[in-house]
Amino acid sequence: MPGETGQPRGVRAVVIDAVNRFVLNDNWAIASDIALAVLLSLFPFLIIVTAVASLLGSEDLAREAADLVLASWPKQVGEPLASEVMRVLTGQRRDLLTIGSVLALVFASNAVESVRIGLNRAYGAPERRKWWQTRLESIGFVVVGVAVLLSLAFLIVLGPVIWRTVTAYVPDMGAFSGLVTTLRFGIATGVIIGALIISHFWLPAGWRRMRDIWPGILVTLIGWIAAGVGFGLYLDSFAGSYVSTYAGLATGMIALVFLYFVAVIFLFGGELNAAIGRARAA
Repeated sequence: MPGETGQPRGVRAVVIDAVNRFVLNDNWAIASDIALAVLLSLFPFLIIVTAVASLLGSEDLAREAADLVLASWPKQVGEPLASEVMRVLTGQRRDLLTIGSVLALVFASNAVESVRIGLNRAYGAPERRKWWQTRLESIGFVVVGVAVLLSLAFLIVLGPVIWRTVTAYVPDMGAFSGLVTTLRFGIATGVIIGALIISHFWLPAGWRRMRDIWPGILVTLIGWIAAGVGFGLYLDSFAGSYVSTYAGLATGMIALVFLYFVAVIFLFGGELNAAIGRARAA
């Protein structure tokens, strides 16, 4: 029937359109820019988290926040990077709540700006705001991200205390202790989904509805899961080649390659949303 044969053709046409625009918009190059910006912004961002957590008098908050950031990464990527991150998080960082924190905010906002450029190209939305307005908005996103991560980290730090109190009064609840790990991954997943929605809604110029962005978000999530599993399996078999090639830089290079794949999938999600929008308009 026409409806049954038309829909696959429509889906195929949308995907082909998205792939073509992905190439024409130089997203392979923009993905490398995003990957490098995210990697360079990771440590300044966590330094800000540490500084604020130290001001609150709890280093555990900073460590839990770092765990939340890296929880969804493949183990082969996240664990080596986590050891480097913990060196940064060692000790209190109240001294950074000065000019250093301002510089860290600017560096951390570079990743947000790179993502904005990629999404503007994907959606074909010309940026009419002034550069300082978009930069302030990016810094605002970083500040909100710090607040959200510290709030979630506080819940995770407080959670075990509450759980021990509950199990002391209701011992049978101890059988559900494995839910704590599931909860951690659930929170990390929720943070990722929330960040994707915010990115597609407010970062690029123009206005979009939820129905305009959910297909790309869904494809991005599925692609990230597949990339994480595939890259983890690849590292299990060929991690030695990175160590032999890059020596002490292996951890950074592994993280950079993984972030590149993540950025490619993210940008394709934006191109897919734009292609679906063009198909609806036609």
